[in-house]
Amino acid sequence: MNPAPPTSGDPSVLAARLCKVVPALSDLAMRTALVRRTLEAAGPPTAARALEDIASRAEQTDPTAREVIAALLPLLGDAAHAPFIGALRAVAKDASLLALSRLLRRKAKHAEPRPTSPIEHRGIALEPGGRPLSLGERRALARKPSRVILDKLLADPHPRVIENLLGNPRLTEDDVVRIAAKRPQKPEIAFEVARSARWMARARVRMAFVLNPGTPPELSVPVLSQLLRHELAEVADATQVPAVLRSAALELLARRPPLPPDPNGGASMQ
Repeated sequence: MNPAPPTSGDPSVLAARLCKVVPALSDLAMRTALVRRTLEAAGPPTAARALEDIASRAEQTDPTAREVIAALLPLLGDAAHAPFIGALRAVAKDASLLALSRLLRRKAKHAEPRPTSPIEHRGIALEPGGRPLSLGERRALARKPSRVILDKLLADPHPRVIENLLGNPRLTEDDVVRIAAKRPQKPEIAFEVARSARWMARARVRMAFVLNPGTPPELSVPVLSQLLRHELAEVADATQVPAVLRSAALELLARRPPLPPDPNGGASMQ
């Protein structure tokens, strides 16, 4: 494992460094790994204030800030990083870091942990009347290059199978849109999609993801920072999604900078 990069105790210096280094990396997974290591090395108080600066600039459509936020998104869907994200959320609340609070917004607090859906551990047949395949067999098949098998596994109910599918180089954007849009959606499946830096960089996947009413708001709300103006308007008008998501979309629309005049009379996509 690579050591954590050197960090500064000054949030503005940390924010500037992330906005310089992250866009220079071509590999999306490397971007996310760098953001994780850098923020964790800085600690929640400094990391939260740096992210406040970056999130505020991303709301104003600053391109480098949006790339840093995009690299952060997969961490929000990874249970291994939930304590650190929770610490960032706590700092944002205590220090009134409004842009970061908007980024990490979720549904109203619940005393209980987020409910999970039943996980299918039983064997599942890929063909009607066929032999039920174990979870291990389906996970192995999800790594294979067979197009026929991939088509049959897209609706698999187990997140570990979907995890392997999302890493399969034969998977297409249309396939991932189907996974992200599946209804009813299991939160565990949505978390696997959210963790995929490769696929969350695709606009169609992001829209299928945020417009699915089964996507947990703690995952869908941060994705709004990556949407264009007309996409935000579509989310704000989508009555099937959680109210917190629609409200967040409306707030981001209101915070977008005024559109510059277009000399050709065309519509801006900002």
